Amino acid sequence: MSPTLLRTLSLAPAHHPQGRVHLGAASALVRVDRQLYVVADDELHLGLFILGDPRPGRLVQLFEGALPAEKVTRKAAKPDLEVLALLPATKCCPEGMLLALGSGSTPERWRGVLLGLEDNARPRQIDLAPLYQALRQRFADLNIEGGFRLDDEFLLLQRGNQGQATNAAVHYSWGEFCDWLTGEGSVPIPYVQPLDLGELAGVALGFTDGAALADGRWLFSAVAENTTDSYRDGACLGAVIGLVERDGRVRRLAELDGKWKVEGIALDEAGDLLLVTDADDPATASSLLHLPLSGLLGQ
Repeated sequence: MSPTLLRTLSLAPAHHPQGRVHLGAASALVRVDRQLYVVADDELHLGLFILGDPRPGRLVQLFEGALPAEKVTRKAAKPDLEVLALLPATKCCPEGMLLALGSGSTPERWRGVLLGLEDNARPRQIDLAPLYQALRQRFADLNIEGGFRLDDEFLLLQRGNQGQATNAAVHYSWGEFCDWLTGEGSVPIPYVQPLDLGELAGVALGFTDGAALADGRWLFSAVAENTTDSYRDGACLGAVIGLVERDGRVRRLAELDGKWKVEGIALDEAGDLLLVTDADDPATASSLLHLPLSGLLGQ
């Protein structure tokens, strides 16, 4: 299937600490009405764009300080935010919260942030070491690429690669996960569900994001990136959109035309997919795409 390009994720130069005119390396997406929240894996900021509005977006700082401009040192220092999830309203955040998580592939990437959706909310830092150290017992090459609430659970998606092809959905009780996030409980114990996504062009597919459906099923994006570990980038040979049924069965719904490296997905109001991309090139703007799902999901 051919997704439609809606826009590039442009920024006003004054909004970026290094004067960049776009958000690159988009890695996760959340929609709240017409507001689109995007994290990028090489930034300390959250991007905010308005669906249907072509004007440049703005940035919201999540971590203090600044990242180096040089690519290699920036890669080593970045929190590598790969997860952005919408959490329900609480007494302290009546409009809900956003949860951003690092990938966990290095200790520098064991950082996360909670940000309320109310105006002028201040980000709260989260030390992910207790959660990720437990997962490292299961995944030697830890690489968390997606996260979302599904009914009474919270799921994290572990991404496999060409060297270690294990993809998995890590299931937590939502109540236990929420208590840990807010400092009111201990590290939750997960149920780990390995999932076989298959290959594309002879390269193992790896999760890049997921999104819950109202009926208990969930969608995922996955790419065939020709790399053997969670740190080094490789050539992207293509992307697919898939579905995990309630019984855990995996269905591939669509292979996307072109070499789009889709890193984030969210449902729009009509139930179709919005997608954001990462070109693995800081000089290239991330794209916002649209993909109709009518006829693909079935029953």
